[in-house]
Amino acid sequence: MRILIQRVRKASVAIGGETHSAIGRGMLVLVGIEEADTRDDILWLTGKLTRLRIFDDEAGVMNRSAEEIGADILIVSQFTLMASTKKGNRPSYIRAARPETAVPLYEAFVAEVAAAMGGERVRTGVFGADMQVELVNDGPVTIWMDSKNKE
Repeated sequence: MRILIQRVRKASVAIGGETHSAIGRGMLVLVGIEEADTRDDILWLTGKLTRLRIFDDEAGVMNRSAEEIGADILIVSQFTLMASTKKGNRPSYIRAARPETAVPLYEAFVAEVAAAMGGERVRTGVFGADMQVELVNDGPVTIWMDSKNKE
């Protein structure tokens, strides 16, 4: 499982020209899921995501977590995070999980993050929908995590 985290001042997801979800200060989290992902991947990434210290403290140092400041989190599925660009110029998405595997894992990830954050501050896109995502990146701060490559 891969996530791309962007610290944002605000972010939103529109579907068919209508706003589906929107958040204020917090994190936009793009999620890619592969067939080999399990609950262990979800738990590891949830812990890292909610405790990641990327928000400024009183001294202007990135020393506060989303959990600490009560940040909003917008979670959006994005199978293209699993792209392989090793051969040729057309990305391969063979590592991306099929919907029957990915949807339950995506929903479980959202539920775990919501539980860790108290539930009310977590919003989502719609799995498999054609979404337009808008954001104002704060910093910019963008961080990549892969549960199979824990760096």
